[in-house]
Amino acid sequence: MQAGYFVLLVRLLGPEHYGVFVGAFAFVAIAAPYASMGSGTLFMRHVGMDRRNLEVYLGNILLSSVCIGTFFVLALRLLAPLVLNPASASLVLLLGLANCIFAQLVSGVSQVFQAFERLKITALLSLLVNSLRFLAVLAMTYVLHRATAYQWTVASVVISCISALIGLALVFALVGRPRLHFRTFLRRIPEGFGFSLGGSAQSVYNDVDKTLLSHYGLNLANGIYTTAYRVVDIATLPITALDAAALPRYFNESADQQGVIALALRLGKKAAGMGLVVSAALFASANLLPLILGNSFEQSASALRWLSILPALRGWHQLTGSAIAGLGFQRYRTTVQFSVSGLNLVLNLWLIPRFGWIGAAWASIASDGAICVLNGLVIQRIGNHHPSTPAPAVPVPKPSTTIGAEE
Repeated sequence: MQAGYFVLLVRLLGPEHYGVFVGAFAFVAIAAPYASMGSGTLFMRHVGMDRRNLEVYLGNILLSSVCIGTFFVLALRLLAPLVLNPASASLVLLLGLANCIFAQLVSGVSQVFQAFERLKITALLSLLVNSLRFLAVLAMTYVLHRATAYQWTVASVVISCISALIGLALVFALVGRPRLHFRTFLRRIPEGFGFSLGGSAQSVYNDVDKTLLSHYGLNLANGIYTTAYRVVDIATLPITALDAAALPRYFNESADQQGVIALALRLGKKAAGMGLVVSAALFASANLLPLILGNSFEQSASALRWLSILPALRGWHQLTGSAIAGLGFQRYRTTVQFSVSGLNLVLNLWLIPRFGWIGAAWASIASDGAICVLNGLVIQRIGNHHPSTPAPAVPVPKPSTTIGAEE
């Protein structure tokens, strides 16, 4: 479904309007992890320990997504003209509503079902969102043939709102009703903020390049580059799925620290091997991209060749990064992520004004490579210097590759 609506969307918008849209989307995505203030992870942690807390922490998901999400929507709208070009800045208010409020509600609901290991419903929610997007872009293609970034943004808000309403209806019917408890909500904000940091850091090094391309008014280059980047994201989904399947094992077996490290290294090597196969396939098939998306995306083939190494790098750093979190050393993972975010920002500020989207591609490769090296060093340090088992690990939310991503 992701691949289907992506192909239709870029053909519907064209590289210029697609670049306008992704510039605004990337800007919003950097702040979106803070909009829910880790309320879904707080639910998994505290309700997992005591089911009597269910109603209160379900209420926290609503309060965080609506109250804190609204604050971020307004803040992003005020900052947008200072960061983005005017065309992208005009979309931020609507995209803020879609991603800082509605998408966070869907994500929180998904984590509720994940906490109870009802993963079929979690998967169905993700499928619902992508199916609605596919149907929407299919209808727009049939009726309009060509659409603007603003028209697709309006459709995105409607889709996100419908998905949030359906998700809330499911959780109320199958899990329980929320109870608003403002004292608990306020008391848990610092803890939730900590859970949001890791997701925010990952959003920075994934999205700051697209934000800066928009800042410099390179909408066409942004569309070309992000198209290739999105193809890489879709091709990496098997690795993401392996990571999602391994994460609960890391948490459940964290008492056997050496066993978890051995498992992470074994899976990391397999994922890197899988990523190399995907990378080779992307490099070899890059010329097909203009045939599928249209001649206006001819330069995206070159961008895809540059970015094709990313699946191999992600195969290693995603599996090892999750193991670091699963062992209870999230502080190390967050340090790595923020260090790489800073590196990515500096590289993009230096390279994009000089080389455009090629500079952004170089920065992405350097950043993912740096995470691979640093995660390997952290795993080695944990094995050598932390023989005892740390405090029980707490799941840390990851930016969604299915529910929140629309670029």
